[in-house]
Amino acid sequence: MKRMAVGICLVLAMVAGVVVVSGRSQDAGVQAADNAAPPTHNWADGNPLKIALLHWYRANETTRFKVGKAPYGIAFDGANIWTANFNDNTVTKLRANDGEVLGAFTVGGEAYGVTFDGANIWVSSVEDGTVTKLRASDGKTLGTFTVGPSPGWMAFDGAHIWVTTAYSQGNGSVSKLRASDGKNLGTFTVGPYPIAVAFDGANVWVVNGNGDVGSVSKLRASDGKLLGTFGVGKAPIGIAFDGENMWIANRGGGTVSKLRASDGKTLGTFNASLGPYGIAFDGTNVWVTGSLSIIELRTSDGAMLGYLNANGMAGVAFDGANIWAASYNDYIVSKY
Repeated sequence: MKRMAVGICLVLAMVAGVVVVSGRSQDAGVQAADNAAPPTHNWADGNPLKIALLHWYRANETTRFKVGKAPYGIAFDGANIWTANFNDNTVTKLRANDGEVLGAFTVGGEAYGVTFDGANIWVSSVEDGTVTKLRASDGKTLGTFTVGPSPGWMAFDGAHIWVTTAYSQGNGSVSKLRASDGKNLGTFTVGPYPIAVAFDGANVWVVNGNGDVGSVSKLRASDGKLLGTFGVGKAPIGIAFDGENMWIANRGGGTVSKLRASDGKTLGTFNASLGPYGIAFDGTNVWVTGSLSIIELRTSDGAMLGYLNANGMAGVAFDGANIWAASYNDYIVSKY
């Protein structure tokens, strides 16, 4: 996405010496070396996969893997990580357990968003105004569907793919595609400059990334009816659902907004690092990528639990045990 790519949306090679900075004073004694001493907190609590992998420590970068040029979007399909590579019009498939590249598949121009529907991978292409459907098992193209100018980050509601369009024009909309065959079942007006979508189990939330007056629109998934539009921070882009609340990364304001999903009420606005972009929920906490870092926020109160230096990070995804983040500057994904 040129406009944000360029304004903006995870994986790794062995790296040592990453400093983890705690956002809580009581954890100050364990800031740098999570592995150097017994943990003061069980960071795997409630997550069987982390426990199985002995991932007791707070996140540290373990590996990074090369993918295509300028990866922005990223998604997990239950076994593999997929990245949408903006500058070479491809999507890369990596095995999540060891990062081995299983394939690189050609899609439309300026690949940006990537979403999994339970069987297939969907990739939006900014330049072409299309969405491509690939079979997740082997990357075979099952269809390419025209949606409109500058499609962005998508969401799956269990039966449909929702994709924003018309970002570059400002007269924003979101389209609902039937996942089985890509048929457009409706295009609905939202706020200006829509860029990303999230599903809360009943409704679809669309991020409207218009400069100083950023907002999110809430639509009923069944029929696209607008249920409300709620103000957030400047130039919002990433969005994630934690089971109760929506979290929005406000790239222009360096903040993250927390909204109650039931009624859109703002429950908090929290400081983030420079240029927050992608956001993901790991079952316990929220992770936010940015221009210079990736941070971890506690969902209950937005407190910063960790800070890791990074370079130009966009998309972020959780694989059940690890967080993956895409770096559009370095052409890599990092695994935490």
